[in-house]
Amino acid sequence: MDVSLLSRIQFAVNISFHILFPVISIALSWFVVYFRYKVGKTGDEAWLQAYRFWTKVFAVTFAMGVVSGVTMSFQFGTNWPGFMERAGNVAGPLLGYEVLTAFFLEAGFLGIMLFGRERVSQRVHMAASIVVAVGTLLSAFWILALNSWMQTPQGHWVDAEGVIHVKSWLDVIFSPSLPYRFSHKILASVLTASFLLAGLSAWQILKKSANAATPKVMKTGLAVAAVAIVLQILAGDAHGLNTKEYQPAKLAAIEGVWHTEKPVPLTLIGWPNEAEQRTDYAVKVPYLGSLILTHELDGEIKGLSEFADKPPVAPVFFGFRVMVGVGVLMLLVSWYGWFKLRKHRWQPHNLPRWLLYTFAGMTFSGWVATLAGWYVTEIGRQPFLVQGVLRTSDAVTKIVPSGNVGLTLVMYLVLYAAMLLSYLMVLKYMAEHPEHEPPGVKQLKQAEQ
Repeated sequence: MDVSLLSRIQFAVNISFHILFPVISIALSWFVVYFRYKVGKTGDEAWLQAYRFWTKVFAVTFAMGVVSGVTMSFQFGTNWPGFMERAGNVAGPLLGYEVLTAFFLEAGFLGIMLFGRERVSQRVHMAASIVVAVGTLLSAFWILALNSWMQTPQGHWVDAEGVIHVKSWLDVIFSPSLPYRFSHKILASVLTASFLLAGLSAWQILKKSANAATPKVMKTGLAVAAVAIVLQILAGDAHGLNTKEYQPAKLAAIEGVWHTEKPVPLTLIGWPNEAEQRTDYAVKVPYLGSLILTHELDGEIKGLSEFADKPPVAPVFFGFRVMVGVGVLMLLVSWYGWFKLRKHRWQPHNLPRWLLYTFAGMTFSGWVATLAGWYVTEIGRQPFLVQGVLRTSDAVTKIVPSGNVGLTLVMYLVLYAAMLLSYLMVLKYMAEHPEHEPPGVKQLKQAEQ
């Protein structure tokens, strides 16, 4: 393998590992805020148990995200120096804004959130929890502002040496795809965290380690997931229309449209054959592709043959279907699970064991959908790093030997596998050994007696 392909794989490994944790912590921080609000409003010990447990989960997840995020910035200098040389005037400030606004908020108030409940007033502690949650949203905003600009660049100009300069920061930050990409990502985080709540709660019941918080947490997770998945479908539809306008080659790869068609059937599944420019073994629904992709029954979609620069079709085609498939499964499980839980008067202990195992199996389903969608987004932009402006081949290192990249890739794979296994084991242990009575409650009861 050449250094370009190895560097792409290495960065994909790094960002795939990193994204697992922000996609939980962004929404989980707001669940923690909700639990904290319920503690103050009701004084219910169950909500206090939920708050303490999920604050710990958030802290572990947040730490993993910070540690794994550091390595990516180094790769801009080692593996992708051309990116910072050519696009550094845009990428540098946006990444700097993320640190100055989001990370400083998170780092500054996280200690109060984690350790200050008995040391500061309840209002200050609640405010600190909200600030941390706002920080996670700001972090996502700046990172997605940069990525959205790379997908749909505007507000810049390029000099004779190929260096990109900013003409309008408003246009750069609020690029055409940012609203759709940001909403899609935030909803993905909400779904990921919701199924984590429901899945770990189900696991606690199966392992007979549930406490008073378990029913409340499961109800919260399923209810939020049932609403969020509908919003995600709507956001995904709007994102698809935006992609059709600004990245038509990516859309053609997603749907396996080889030649311009009108109307276009929806290809449910098949096997892309790039050599013959057709999709083998395709199962298609007539007219449905045009209806979904253009909102017109006979809408036209440009085929891949129309584009000189087009992405590899197979990973984009299959990645999209994995993402959609997991989304449909989330819809069915969340709706049916909420209905059954309501039928059993919000007592998850009475649910069928097969349904509890289904919830447990869906614990990290958000990871699968997120990674599949991320691959569609990034691979679908190829062969460009900045769509239509900077090619991937022009940004990769010319001085680092492929052997060095291959060696560090193997080291990353081993390290990340160990870290991921450790994270999963920690969550499993925490779920099986929750607090059945928060510290201080017993003393309070004795004092009241």
